[in-house]
Amino acid sequence: MKRLKALYVAVEFALTVLVIIILMKIFNKQNRSIRRAWAKMQKYLVGYKIKTIGTPDSEVKMLLINHQSILDIVVLEELHPANLAWVAKKEIADIPIWGKILSIPNMITIDRDSKTSLVKLFKDVKDRLSNGRVIAIFPEGTRGRGDKLLKFKDGTRVLAEKLKLKIQPVVIVGSRKVLDSQNLTSQSGEIKVIYLDAVNPNDDNDWYSKVQQNMKETLAKYTQLT
Repeated sequence: MKRLKALYVAVEFALTVLVIIILMKIFNKQNRSIRRAWAKMQKYLVGYKIKTIGTPDSEVKMLLINHQSILDIVVLEELHPANLAWVAKKEIADIPIWGKILSIPNMITIDRDSKTSLVKLFKDVKDRLSNGRVIAIFPEGTRGRGDKLLKFKDGTRVLAEKLKLKIQPVVIVGSRKVLDSQNLTSQSGEIKVIYLDAVNPNDDNDWYSKVQQNMKETLAKYTQLT
């Protein structure tokens, strides 16, 4: 049953993403509203509830989020008040037609095989920030199993420090149980989104490891409660 539902979700995603790509192309100035409406719709089409703990900081310029499912993006697209600029791997943007989900709303892509990727990332982040966007990044660099954090990549730390970006850690719990795209299973459930206290990297040289530890402990705590 879980695999059958995962197949349904895959088809539903493919079709509805295609629709919002067309809508964003036609009504580009309203692309944020279109993305949010689509994200809200997924709660009913996929079948999950969201519980929010804490609040987003309006002064934050970058979100650091643990990653376990594509629903991590969907949930924050609905909840966060800012126009998020997601940092995603270039392979997604290279997908014919569906890759436009990144290019039309001007998200940020990174080529992990390129030696100049960090330079491009700095340039793109500065550009999005100048247009009032908030950067959303997965410091683990890839999806984990959902029960623990993977080691954070150093590029996120360098980016935050060099650009002096106030950051807010966000821990998401339960999204992989609702939709596990690696094992191709899906089920109804609750997804928790925990906003932790914002951090200014300039205030503490050891901020990055402390943020990782805080997110690790928070994930473990709320995973045990589910």
